[in-house]
Amino acid sequence: MKIGIIGTGNMGRILIEALMEGKAVSPSSMIITNRTISKAMAIKKQFPGIHVTEEIIEVGRTADLIFICVKPHDILQVLLQLKSVLSEEKCLISITSPINTDQIEAYVPCSVARVIPSITNRALSGVTLLTYGASCDKRWKMILNCLLSPISTPVEIESNITRVASDIVSCGPAFFSYLTQRFIQAAVHETEIDQETATTLASEMLIGLGELLRKGYYTLPTLQDKVCVKGGITGEGINVLENELGNIFEHIFQATQIKFEDDLKDIKKQYTINNSP
Repeated sequence: MKIGIIGTGNMGRILIEALMEGKAVSPSSMIITNRTISKAMAIKKQFPGIHVTEEIIEVGRTADLIFICVKPHDILQVLLQLKSVLSEEKCLISITSPINTDQIEAYVPCSVARVIPSITNRALSGVTLLTYGASCDKRWKMILNCLLSPISTPVEIESNITRVASDIVSCGPAFFSYLTQRFIQAAVHETEIDQETATTLASEMLIGLGELLRKGYYTLPTLQDKVCVKGGITGEGINVLENELGNIFEHIFQATQIKFEDDLKDIKKQYTINNSP
């Protein structure tokens, strides 16, 4: 099976590197392209067996499974270029949340799915979110699950929770990275610890926390209970969090939902105009 990747920006590259290092596919089975071709060539230096082309249509013609890893507003132009070379036996994947599978199915004759990856997939960990098109062949559902399992935990979701699921899985690492940096900065500001030491301690703490959860030793609530001894120092810190966090996380999800709705309106206009007589 040939895998095609159109777009080798941040997420496209992460997907390629994860698939290669997770040994989900071999370099010789992959064909990639990018508008700035030097970015694709840089990946070829890393994995010499990968085939690079300057033509989107060659990816569509050669590959059986094609990932479109471009910005939402660029997807339609990619579909228009690809549709003449896509047969029913192929499968087309979008990795962006504002484009739904119905919109893509209106342009192409093949199976369609949406796969939303996470930066955590680069460590062969975390989740990939899957939504299948109405006409997606059962065979491709099995293939995608097998392909993504070495680099993630594939989770199938319904379209109505796409944004919140993506916030948790894909945006979550950035949110918690920011919170950790603020945690470190506060420690440096309020005590005699230096930035490097605080960063090392916080980073290793997060890695250890992840391992505790991954290995099933604790759930999030039981882990908190184990550390938070009644009347102890951790409890004092939890009290501050409870008093000062307020509705910060509710506000995060409200903001991302509003931005998502705006994106959906813009995308809908683009597809409506293109489908008009």
